[in-house]
Amino acid sequence: MTFPIIYFGNDWNAENRTSSHHIAARLAKRHPLLYVDCPGLRAPRASGRDVKKLVKKLRQAAALPRKVGEQTWHMVLPQLPFRRLPLASELNREVGALLVRRAARHLGMERPLLWFAVPHPGILLGRLGERFSVYYCIDDYAALPDVDKARIRVMDRHLTENASQVFVSAQTLLDAKAGMNPNLVYSPHGVDVEHFGRAASDELAVAPKARDLGHPVIGFFGLIEGWIDLELLHFLAKSRPQWTFLLIGRVAVDVSALEKLGNVIFPGPQPYADLPSWARAFDVAIYPGGQNEFVRNANPLKIREYLATGKPVVSVSSREVERFRGVVRIANEPAAFLKELDDALADDTAEARAARLKVVSTMSWDARVDEVMAQVEATMAGR
Repeated sequence: MTFPIIYFGNDWNAENRTSSHHIAARLAKRHPLLYVDCPGLRAPRASGRDVKKLVKKLRQAAALPRKVGEQTWHMVLPQLPFRRLPLASELNREVGALLVRRAARHLGMERPLLWFAVPHPGILLGRLGERFSVYYCIDDYAALPDVDKARIRVMDRHLTENASQVFVSAQTLLDAKAGMNPNLVYSPHGVDVEHFGRAASDELAVAPKARDLGHPVIGFFGLIEGWIDLELLHFLAKSRPQWTFLLIGRVAVDVSALEKLGNVIFPGPQPYADLPSWARAFDVAIYPGGQNEFVRNANPLKIREYLATGKPVVSVSSREVERFRGVVRIANEPAAFLKELDDALADDTAEARAARLKVVSTMSWDARVDEVMAQVEATMAGR
């Protein structure tokens, strides 16, 4: 069955490639897909980066969708980010529906399937002549830093209750949404096994900027945001000044205390295509999430990506991370985390690397999208 999909996701050009991008890319191999780039959940700060980004998005919103793949098109959804302003939500809904309908007509997309990877464009549900709707919820969005928690919770609940099919990536989200929708299904992340598996091969060269780092290298990639435990990182780096802590990704919090230590490196965001070559430099990969609501409800994609590199992994605990306890070392307290790092460096064997690679070998994004679409088609057939 082939039908057009209008996919509401996060920033198409974001430095951090999320499940939103991975799923959209695979859906577009099967269906014509319009990717609607939705402005962030939080209101912009008065920073130069945020102001420039907002102006760019508003300019792009007036344009017709541009082709970015064989059967993939991209557009930007105009949204007033200051949702507490009078009539802001109404304007977002009316203007957004008008421009998305215009784009769909331009592409000849009739009776599309709507796919929401974020909750705020859910105000368009029922206004685009859709045949079916999917909410693929991968995070506790209201627990993100700097968002209007109460409003985001309302948006999330509205979409959960009214979408035709709801998927959640974490068991905690499944529990929280129990009873809200009869078609609620647990669907954990996939992983680009082949891509990250390149890091396990000696044929791949280490990223040039990481070649001269002192070992051992303790590595991380992802957003360095408010949910990261900076105090844990500070304790680890100060406790092992002879180690290098390589933290790859956009920095959105104050890391000046870490920079002063001298053995913590922030190379900034790196292209997704280059992450395996950076991971080649890692001796151990870490997930230093804080003990907060966002981390408790998350299913960190990077755990699967780390495992696909074959590298040892040390992580803080969460319900989803616990599923990998056999191949991931888990600790929450700083001293216990440091001990797990020591043990990971001292006891990395060929058998342990093989076990890490094996556990994610069947978790590809292609397999995950196969399962998800089988569920969607079954629900559609049963309506």
